Amino acid sequence: MLQRAFLLLVCTLTVTGCADQYSGRYGSGSQFGTGNPQQLDLAGAGPQVSARKVAILLPLTGARADLGVVLEQAAQLALPAGSNSNLDIIDTAGTAGGAVLAAQAALRNGDKVILGPLTSVETAAVAPIARSAGVNVLAFTNDTSQSQSGIWTIGVTPDQQIRRLVAAALGQGKTQFAALLPDTDFGRAMANALKKATGANGLSPPTVHMHAPGMGSITSAARDLSDYANRRGPIDAKVKAARAMGTAEGRREAQELLKTPIPPPKFNVLLLADTGDDLREIAAVLPYYDVDRSAVQVVGPALWSSAASGSSSILGAWYAAPDSNARANFEQDYAVKYGVPPPPLADLAFDAASIARVIVAPQGVDLVALTQPAGFVGADGWLAFLPDGQVRRGLAVFRVESAGSTMIEPAPQSSGTPGL
Repeated sequence: MLQRAFLLLVCTLTVTGCADQYSGRYGSGSQFGTGNPQQLDLAGAGPQVSARKVAILLPLTGARADLGVVLEQAAQLALPAGSNSNLDIIDTAGTAGGAVLAAQAALRNGDKVILGPLTSVETAAVAPIARSAGVNVLAFTNDTSQSQSGIWTIGVTPDQQIRRLVAAALGQGKTQFAALLPDTDFGRAMANALKKATGANGLSPPTVHMHAPGMGSITSAARDLSDYANRRGPIDAKVKAARAMGTAEGRREAQELLKTPIPPPKFNVLLLADTGDDLREIAAVLPYYDVDRSAVQVVGPALWSSAASGSSSILGAWYAAPDSNARANFEQDYAVKYGVPPPPLADLAFDAASIARVIVAPQGVDLVALTQPAGFVGADGWLAFLPDGQVRRGLAVFRVESAGSTMIEPAPQSSGTPGL
């Protein structure tokens, strides 16, 4: 399973029937609302290329130029030269200022939709320009704070991951949530996602503790989160009193009291978001404060799909991520075209370009097609676009094991499934 740091996507409106240079094996039809499936003839006659232009804003120069090239190649796989929708490739140089210039160029060129830019900062710069012109944006960031009407962020987001994990935990009868998270932008995003997901399911607000880097802060936060002093304190007081008797009977009583089970913490699901040494330190600290992993399910980010994340220290933990099996056809077509497997994030550009191929008409974007509830099926599975700029995605749930990860719940394939 490939690592996808902070990203996601999905759909039932198909991109098949495309006779250009990719296989088109990413769906079989489209369905609008509750009506019958409607086949889309993407290879049929359509308006002139110049009337159906799609802009893609990428960092083709600068620090992220290598990633920009990958995204360009993936988009061209879905929208090759000569297809009904012409791809207008514009460099942002990976900066907010460059993204502004790129968006202005796209509008001058008459482009009907903008794919990209890559980052949250670039998206924030592009959004007001695109909105004032009535041009819709499918940005590659996973920062949902940039989501708004007309601006969709299609990276795999913390919200999408947490919604799926909360649904999986509820399916196991677990309803008490807590979080021990790094005091970073990512940690705060995960905390906010957990609060929203538990609230949406009518659950009690989660107990959330943030920590700074290092063992001292982690230990203090874990102790407070577990309420160890109140759980252990009454037993320790009795042990102290028994020893204070100064008798053999008192010593025996103290020994028996030390065997008394500690009451469990007031949560049975614990969200973590650390990686590396901090994650390993958390894993070592939890048993010390009597957080029983057999009773408390640990959940975390899709970053844990990578062995380099240190996730082997928390065997049995869950994370939500796209099902890599859904990516197989895209991987094959990309490798045939470019001679190497597609790296992470290439999926975003391919899916965005495939969707643009469906929704762009001479007069602009067909918002009914884009936001139809059935959604789309892309290289990373199912996704749907909501009118407010939010994106729902079908993620699978995986369990961390010593030899890697095992899927324990498949990705939802349609709207209306819990966790979307």
